[in-house]
Amino acid sequence: MVERVLGVISDTHIPTRAKKIPRKVLDQFSAVDLILHAGDVVTIDVIDELSELAPVEAVAGNMDYPDVRSKFPEFRVLEIEGRRIGIKHDTGSYLGLSESARWLAAENKLDVLVFGHTHRQLLEREEGRLYLNPGSPTNPIPPFFIRPSFAVLKIGEEGIEAEIITI
Repeated sequence: MVERVLGVISDTHIPTRAKKIPRKVLDQFSAVDLILHAGDVVTIDVIDELSELAPVEAVAGNMDYPDVRSKFPEFRVLEIEGRRIGIKHDTGSYLGLSESARWLAAENKLDVLVFGHTHRQLLEREEGRLYLNPGSPTNPIPPFFIRPSFAVLKIGEEGIEAEIITI
């Protein structure tokens, strides 16, 4: 099994909350094999820009415009290097890992569940699964008081590793 490096992003909210993807994200994602976007892309232009760096797999979020919602499902499962990776925008909690996230991961036999919506970073392992919310790279510190962020996910023979990177 070859190690695969994935860029993980959510809640870009472009152009409604920010004008562009931060340079740090673009620099980091120029070296990844695949980009996962967990929704609230808002406009398809974001996907087009990210696609210049690497292939993009995305899901629709609650704030996405109709062109994004028509192109991407609300939930998807990918097989990457023999691992099952699920992507969903909203898993139902602002307070951490929700029961609906646990249920979704178990029901779909996921190794990793990537999600967004809360703009709050979360990296948690539970019962052999990795739960990852990369936060938002365009999150204004007020009103959420959370640093903007994204993540990198590595899948290889040694297992699955993830890192949240703040901007």
